[in-house]
Amino acid sequence: MARLIRVLLMLALLGPALAQAAIEVRDFDDPVMRERFASLTATLRCPKCQNQSIGDSDSPIAGDMRQRVYQLLEDGRSDKEILDFMVRRFGDYVLYNPRLEGRTLLLWGLPAALLLGGALLVVLVVRARRRASSRRLSADERARLDALIGREEQR
Repeated sequence: MARLIRVLLMLALLGPALAQAAIEVRDFDDPVMRERFASLTATLRCPKCQNQSIGDSDSPIAGDMRQRVYQLLEDGRSDKEILDFMVRRFGDYVLYNPRLEGRTLLLWGLPAALLLGGALLVVLVVRARRRASSRRLSADERARLDALIGREEQR
């Protein structure tokens, strides 16, 4: 029993140290650099975690990407240069909002085209139904309708 208490006590003392080891601490002299780092790590997607930013991911590759962003910031690179570096290295997938380029034009234009196409279809259907409902009956159609109404009234 005493052995179990010692083991639990050791785990309790080591727990905070292990948790502290998982948190990366980045020292910035300038608060603007700290904000840029936070913004960039929130903008870049982790290649392993699918839908998590590298700032939120615990995967090793996200840690490497955070380290690279930190180094590039320390080297004095601009945000655009850092994003360009990451895109060259990992592809467009790392950007949550892909850039508007020739190869991403379909990605950006398709939702708008589908929306416009759907609106046009609705307008055409509404017009067709209005025309069909407001059309006058021909003489033959009127005579046939009167005959049907008369037959129903006789019953």
